[in-house]
Amino acid sequence: MSAAVRRRIVIVTAVHAPSAPFLAEAYESLCAQELPAGWDWHWLIQEDGRTDDVRPYVPDDERVTFRQGRPGGPGVARTMALAHADGAYVKVLDADDQLTAGALARDLAVLEGVPEIGWATSRVLDLMPDGATVGFPQDPDDGPVERGAVLDHWEQNGFRAQVHPATLCVRHDLLVALGGWMALPASEDTGLLLALNAVSRGWFSQDVGLLYRKWEGQVTGQAPHVDPAERDARMAVVGARARALAQLGWRGPAAD
Repeated sequence: MSAAVRRRIVIVTAVHAPSAPFLAEAYESLCAQELPAGWDWHWLIQEDGRTDDVRPYVPDDERVTFRQGRPGGPGVARTMALAHADGAYVKVLDADDQLTAGALARDLAVLEGVPEIGWATSRVLDLMPDGATVGFPQDPDDGPVERGAVLDHWEQNGFRAQVHPATLCVRHDLLVALGGWMALPASEDTGLLLALNAVSRGWFSQDVGLLYRKWEGQVTGQAPHVDPAERDARMAVVGARARALAQLGWRGPAAD
């Protein structure tokens, strides 16, 4: 990987027609980021499907790449986008969410400054339809997230992780080694988070890094997402993968 490519952070966004109108606000939040000298970003927008409904909302910017593919859910779309990820770090940004000021710079500061950290997350505020924001009451302390801590918390708290997978920024090589996002209809990002934590230490920043939009069309708000049978199956495979990685003793390239 050349020096020019190495000093790039890749933003990966899965999008489908209902969420496409929010791309403009995601783009504004990305353009507002201030990166360290010599760094740039590349935004990979991958449509989960092939329609004519998303392209009109894609910003006209040479730093933005838009592609389409067979529908398979957001995890499949993000993983397909990895074929074109040309930077040392990959940051997830859902189409309907927004980065806060300084989010990318904080991620880079940790991942560049602490070699044993494989991934970084940050505090999230829910962005409500009326514009109000709501935080989470049990955010962890600022600093390292030890290996296995996310799985332990997730199992003990009704399958709810203490850090939000929608804020992940990951070392490219580690993300690829784990196969990207899980091939699940939902919880694919939680599956990745638990797998990352099984093989590498992470980091949590108490500075707000993401506004997580709550709206009637979001996938996690639909009835199938909370169907008990499907949810139980998703949680079973997500947990089994993380436990298997831990038991096998594999360590990521950034693990101590």
